[in-house]
Amino acid sequence: MNAIVLEEPGVLKKIQKEQPQQPQPNEVLLKMRRLGICGTDLHAFNGKQPFFSYPRILGHEIAAEVVALGEQVNHLKIGDLCAVMPYRNKEVDQAVRRGKTNCGSTLSVFGVHEDGAMQEYITYPADQVFPANELSLDQIAMIEPLAIGSHAVERADIRPDDIVLVVGAGPIGIGTIAMALLKAAKVVVLDMNQNRLDYINTYFPSVSCIQLNDVVIDSLKTLLNGDLPTVILDATGNKESMQKCLEYVAPGGTIVYIGLFIGDIVFHDPLFHRKEITLKASRNAVATDFTKLIRLLKAGLVSIDGYITHRLAFGTLNESFTKLYLPEERVIKAVVEFE
Repeated sequence: MNAIVLEEPGVLKKIQKEQPQQPQPNEVLLKMRRLGICGTDLHAFNGKQPFFSYPRILGHEIAAEVVALGEQVNHLKIGDLCAVMPYRNKEVDQAVRRGKTNCGSTLSVFGVHEDGAMQEYITYPADQVFPANELSLDQIAMIEPLAIGSHAVERADIRPDDIVLVVGAGPIGIGTIAMALLKAAKVVVLDMNQNRLDYINTYFPSVSCIQLNDVVIDSLKTLLNGDLPTVILDATGNKESMQKCLEYVAPGGTIVYIGLFIGDIVFHDPLFHRKEITLKASRNAVATDFTKLIRLLKAGLVSIDGYITHRLAFGTLNESFTKLYLPEERVIKAVVEFE
C-alpha cells in the first residue's frame, strides 16, 4: 500500500508499505478516506514541532471506513464510516484511572509520537473508533479539531452570563468559538489575521471581532461597555499572547490555555492574586468530546461551512503540501482526499 512519510523537515516522500492484515480481536482495519491537515503537521514539516522525531508518517484528523473487524468488536460493522480518537495511553496510570485519558504520563499521539494516518490502511484499537455514518467525510475528518475546542470549553466551565474571549481564530480557535456559542455566552474573538476575522464575521455573525492592536484592553472595554471578558480561551500557543491574557481577563475570571508554548510563561503574581484568576490548561480531548461532536453535527447544531478551504489529493501530496504556507492561499483548513 501507499504511504507518505515526512523523512526530515521539508521532505515528504511516497513509500510502499505492507498492508495490515487481519486485525487483533479488539482492533479494526480501517481504510483512510479523508484526513485533516493539523497545525501539528505544518509545524513538523517546518521542523518546529516539539516532542517530534523523524522520519514520521503524519496525520491524526481521520475519516475512515471499516474494512475488517476483530472477533471481539461489536459496536462497528464493515462499511461503517468512522471518526478516530488519536490519543493512546501505553499504561493505565493515575491520570487514566481518574478518567483523564487525554493527559496520561505515557500518552502517545497518532501521527506525532508514532506513525499516523497518511497511509491507505491502518489497524487501530476499536474502542477508540466511533461510527458516524450519517455525516459526510468532511464532517468526520473535522471531529478531532472540533473536539479540542469542545474539551477546552468544558474545562472553562462557561455559564450563560459569561463574556468569552477566544484568542486566535485558527482552526482550533474556530472550533472553540462554535462550542462556546452553544453555552449561550457572549463571544468575542481576537486575532491579528484579517482573513480569519473575515471568516468569523461571515460564518459566526453573532461573534464580535477585534484585530490585534496596541490597546486591546481599551478595545474590549469599548465593545463590552466597560467590562472585560470573564473567560479567555487562548488558542495561539504564543508566549506574549498567553501572558497578555492575565491583563485582559476580568477580576474573578478564568483563563484556559489551549495552545502549547515550549518555554516558560511568566506573569506578575500581584496581578494574578489581585484578580483571583483561575488558570487552566486544556490538552487534547476525551471520548465524550468525540461522541458529543458526532451528535451535534448530526443535529446541525455545529457547522463546518467554509471551514475547509483547501483539498489535496493523497497521490500528489508531496508536491502540493508547501502551498499551504503561502499567505496568498488564505488557508483556514486543508484536507487530504484519498479517493
